[in-house]
Amino acid sequence: MCPLISRLAAAILGGYALAALLSVAALALPVRPSEAALIGMTASFLVYAAAVIWVFAVRSATRAWVGLLVAAVLLLPVAAWVWYGGGA
Repeated sequence: MCPLISRLAAAILGGYALAALLSVAALALPVRPSEAALIGMTASFLVYAAAVIWVFAVRSATRAWVGLLVAAVLLLPVAAWVWYGGGA
């Protein structure tokens, strides 16, 4: 796969996945669920923009994918805990 296409896919798909995980994980915050949803939605825009910038700033497309994967793995337990009824 062409490195540019790989970076574009990482920016679009990986950034979206990371932003969605953060948005769900924000529901674990100790605030009202409506406030947590607003915080998660606002933070997801920042994370998506940062992910897109970071994907094109790293040295290789492989590092971009690995970095997004590491960030997603760190957010996944919290998002899964909220999704399966632990939060909110």
